[in-house]
Amino acid sequence: MPPPKDVVKIAIQMVGAIPQLIELQQTKPLASVLKDVCDAWSLPNAEHYALQYADGRQTYITESNRGEIKNGSILRLTTSPDQEAERLYNGIRSNNVDVKTDSLKKLASLSQDVTFAQEFINRNGLKLIFCIVEEGNDSGEILAHTLKAFMELMEHDFVSWETLSAAFIKKIVSYVNMNAMDASVQQLSLSILENMVPSSRLLFDLVKKEVTVDRLLTHLQVTNAQLQLKAMALLIALLLAATDSERRDMMEYLREKNIRQFIHKNIIHSPEPLGDEMAHYLYVLQSVSLNLYDRRMRTSMDPYSQEQRELLQSLRQAAFESESEAPTSNFSTERRRSLCAKEFRKLGFTNNSNPAEDLRRAPPGLLALDNMLYFSRHTPNAYSRFVLENSSREDKHECPFARSSIQLTLILCEILHIGEPCSETAQAFYPMFFGQDHFFEELFCICIQLVNKTWKEMRATQEDFDKVLQVVREQITRTLSLKPTSLELFKTRVNALNYSEILKLRQTERLHQEETLAVPVLELRERLKPELLELIRQQRLLRLCEGTLFRKISSRRRQDKLWYCRLSPNHKVLHYGDVEEGVQSPPIESLTEKIPVADMKALLIGKECPHTKEKSSGKQNKDVLELAFSIVYDVEEYCLNFVAPTRYEFCLWTDGLNVLLGKEMTSERMQTDLDVLLSMELKLRLLDIENISIPDTPPPVPKPPSNLNFCYDFSHAEHPRARRAPRARSRSWRRTGRRCASTSASSWAPRLCTPWSTWSSSTPPPPHGPGSPSSSAAWSTAPATAP
Repeated sequence: MPPPKDVVKIAIQMVGAIPQLIELQQTKPLASVLKDVCDAWSLPNAEHYALQYADGRQTYITESNRGEIKNGSILRLTTSPDQEAERLYNGIRSNNVDVKTDSLKKLASLSQDVTFAQEFINRNGLKLIFCIVEEGNDSGEILAHTLKAFMELMEHDFVSWETLSAAFIKKIVSYVNMNAMDASVQQLSLSILENMVPSSRLLFDLVKKEVTVDRLLTHLQVTNAQLQLKAMALLIALLLAATDSERRDMMEYLREKNIRQFIHKNIIHSPEPLGDEMAHYLYVLQSVSLNLYDRRMRTSMDPYSQEQRELLQSLRQAAFESESEAPTSNFSTERRRSLCAKEFRKLGFTNNSNPAEDLRRAPPGLLALDNMLYFSRHTPNAYSRFVLENSSREDKHECPFARSSIQLTLILCEILHIGEPCSETAQAFYPMFFGQDHFFEELFCICIQLVNKTWKEMRATQEDFDKVLQVVREQITRTLSLKPTSLELFKTRVNALNYSEILKLRQTERLHQEETLAVPVLELRERLKPELLELIRQQRLLRLCEGTLFRKISSRRRQDKLWYCRLSPNHKVLHYGDVEEGVQSPPIESLTEKIPVADMKALLIGKECPHTKEKSSGKQNKDVLELAFSIVYDVEEYCLNFVAPTRYEFCLWTDGLNVLLGKEMTSERMQTDLDVLLSMELKLRLLDIENISIPDTPPPVPKPPSNLNFCYDFSHAEHPRARRAPRARSRSWRRTGRRCASTSASSWAPRLCTPWSTWSSSTPPPPHGPGSPSSSAAWSTAPATAP
């Protein structure tokens, strides 16, 4: 009979006592439970004790969270939160340095619990912490524990950040600005300031004034990864809390200080792996930088603005400089206007007389004009070539520069999420963003030339404009998904992804989607998988039976001796032994050492292997880690250590050993082999239904026939003209048998097995199935050959 839902079986520990195994009734008051536990250990004053989890985060058990206790939980009897808070409060005030240090260390640990934190704050414990910081008499370990405890206490939001005194804040700022200061103290100080900045405008102004951007850049350039991370966190907090104008000024200052190049070189490409938190901060920095274009993106062009009209004219003059050099003073106003309209038409504006109307749509607004100007000024040769090349084409085949630029700018804004708020959890940033100033403009210059290239590859006309831009969007998106590290690499890859490649990818994905998403195909795939997995297992074991030549690795990582290992044909014993150079496949009798498969306990891979735990450096050590595996065997846990000659052999051996141990194969080669076999088998099974749509649900089963008396009895005498009929019918059956076999027997059998005596010699029998050749042609030869 299962136990009641409101009763959990737990263990309770106490130092120096035998643990108690009790059934905790959740309906019983916690004070009564504590009383029973204390009585069992003969402890007086049960109100001075509390229960907390013994493992993980040691949270106190209260009436509000006791419902989270599960069967098998291990709790510990300890001092109650109020008693512990009082004890630590007095310990922090002690003049004994050791007592004070231990109390602050314990406070930093227990402050994570909300119950204890409330008890300590109620005793005015924060004021005690403020005094330690403001007086500035302590440093090093004591100060680090104090700041850690303060951070944990403030996390519970019992006290507002705005209540902090100016002296406390100034002291925290001084820790950040000091050169000779303990790194742990600076990390905690940066975290405190980071939490202060979003709390109020007053605190933001204070931190921004006291902690300069130059100081944060200094912290970013240290080798301490945690200090670097906290400095980046504070910088991001300042950027997010700033106004648009302040953010623009800060980003301009960071650009002058080459912060992007530093991040690209020393953070993104550092030897240490990039953590999730740093990746998020880099994403936010990228997003904040790109969102600076939002204002121009949402600003429409003013046709009455003289400045903006001059920018348009400069765009035209840069494209038709030689023609514009001709003196136009002698031209009439109407002639000059007609000439300008013709040139704006060649530039690809749809409204030739007033091209400003093309830029009235926002987004992309004035950002499209900015991009066109940047392209014309920084790559004048490419700009002139684009415009003049398309001016010489037929009207319907020319690629409109202005129209393409406007649409491309909008596409890039959508892909890069310009104008969208930052996600709180995203980590997707582009490494090439931090390696290039004017990233957005440079990306536009590459992509607008891609538009022209794709336009020519598609042999597009004006009616195909949207199709071309859709292909360009796909080219850009697919290339960005590869996370190129530089714009040069992006340019190379996006140009290699031409229109024909896009068509191949689309077709492959469409076929893959049609094949893999159909419910019957998925069911067939699952049915085939066990059989093919067994086939792979057999192949792995056969490969182990053939054996492999391994090299021994000495402590200096030099390859000096050879040894051979192979599995016995009955799969019960591993044979191994040293061999001489040049021996490829020694007989199993020459391998003197043996390991029974029954004694094998586990398979270790990579860093888990005992022979890879020796410290070394360089590429050789990395290669050894990728190819190393060990077999743990026998009661004393001996190890047989391997270093595979290739990654392929590593996969085969680890898979084969896992099969011998009764475990699943986990190598990447197994998945590759399984995918290849599944794909091939599925194609063979589905060969006969090519170009036939697969329904999501199976067709209904036809009704059974009214009678089953349609089987022909060959024992009866037949008409002479019918003697050849069975052979003719068998030829027709061979031609259509495969297709007929895939249909319902009950629906086709009556037609296939109708007695010959029931057919007229002048009437051919019915065809064998849909799509098969008419059977009358096969039967028409029977009368001619009859005697």
